Amino acid sequence: MTESNKPSTDQTHFGFKSVSENEKAGKVGEVFHSVAKKYDLMNDVMSAGLHRTWKRFAVEVSGVRKGDRVLDVAGGSGDLSKLFAKKVGPEGEVVLTDINASMLGVGRDRMADEGFAIPALQCDAEKLPFPDQYFDCVIVAFGLRNMTHKDKALAEMQRVLKIGGRLLVLEFSQVWKPLAPLYDAYSFKLLPLMGKLFAKDAYSYQYLAESIRMHPDQETLRQMMIDAGLAKVDYYNLSAGVVALHKGWKI
Repeated sequence: MTESNKPSTDQTHFGFKSVSENEKAGKVGEVFHSVAKKYDLMNDVMSAGLHRTWKRFAVEVSGVRKGDRVLDVAGGSGDLSKLFAKKVGPEGEVVLTDINASMLGVGRDRMADEGFAIPALQCDAEKLPFPDQYFDCVIVAFGLRNMTHKDKALAEMQRVLKIGGRLLVLEFSQVWKPLAPLYDAYSFKLLPLMGKLFAKDAYSYQYLAESIRMHPDQETLRQMMIDAGLAKVDYYNLSAGVVALHKGWKI
């Protein structure tokens, strides 16, 4: 076995657990294979429908126009891809990607049923199969926290952006401190219970709650985007910091 083919012994987090880097992608894949068919329902239940408002806000902040090219990374069920397709029009281009075949299948089928001709590609965000400087806008929504090497994924997203293009990261973040005890009770008691009742899967939603706590906070993620080569990086706290939308430019 060559050095390059040896299993990695480096550790990373899977929720609150420590696992090898080689294990994480498989474990995350199992979670999303399990929740794929109930993903949109659970998003509505968990956020009381707010996730739709957060996504519409992200599209408005993106500044995309008719004819633009947009990449939706880890786009799952395709909610954002459909919103962006309406913005860029038939002369534009939207590409949906996800590493998880089950999630991608749900999104592809749903978009086709609703009349959206959006390419859906299964690929790893850390190795995007697109040329340099191709997209006007790249977005990753509620997917970055599940990636093993967030720095590599951010660098890849920056690479495929045109000069003047924007990267948006919509992700769960650090809630306003006075609300933290209430948010913790919701996340670790109610969220797994809702997963059990609505998706027959408490374990996956326990992981999702833990993964949110392990994700970088607003300022740390801002610096990570700067380190990836983006400029003028800023963020919006939504719903008291339950979610943050980061935006950076390629200059």
